[in-house]
Amino acid sequence: MNLANKITILRICLVPIIMVFLLVNFNLPHFAFSDYQITYNQIIAAIIFIVAASTDGLDGYIARKNKIVTNLGKLLDPLADKLLVAAVLISLVQMDKLAAWMAIIIISREFAVTGLRQIALLEGSVMAASKWGKWKTAIQITMIISLLLNNFPFHFIDFPFDMISSWVAVAITVYSGIDYFVKNKHLIPVQ
Repeated sequence: MNLANKITILRICLVPIIMVFLLVNFNLPHFAFSDYQITYNQIIAAIIFIVAASTDGLDGYIARKNKIVTNLGKLLDPLADKLLVAAVLISLVQMDKLAAWMAIIIISREFAVTGLRQIALLEGSVMAASKWGKWKTAIQITMIISLLLNNFPFHFIDFPFDMISSWVAVAITVYSGIDYFVKNKHLIPVQ
């Protein structure tokens, strides 16, 4: 197994660890400063999420640079991305930090576009990531980090960045999903 695939598998392995830190109460103390509070569990989960999210582009870059792109990597990379985002979104809903309907929209779009990609593969073509898809990923990661860190550092200036980024993430997610389907409508069976 090559390095790029090992990085992708690492991202998958980090998903349950993040969920444990988010959903299991270890009775660790809270960090508090002024009226800002956060659990150490959340801080640890956020750090692990940042590490996992940062490997997203790294595995593909290493595979292309070293000419070690594999079918396993093509399969696992998008799966790892979807697992990471979906698991954390569901955890955030469980923690009452994200509205369930927002998570449902984001996760549904991921499934829909993944299905479209599978149709493209069956037709012998590959759907490349679009500009909007890349923006969607960056904004979703930003939103998740903001929610995990209880709106840090914007909490101190009373700016609801976490809420704004959630709404923007949903809007860009929907738009990028529509964009994929419009640009690839020839793949959708009409019958």
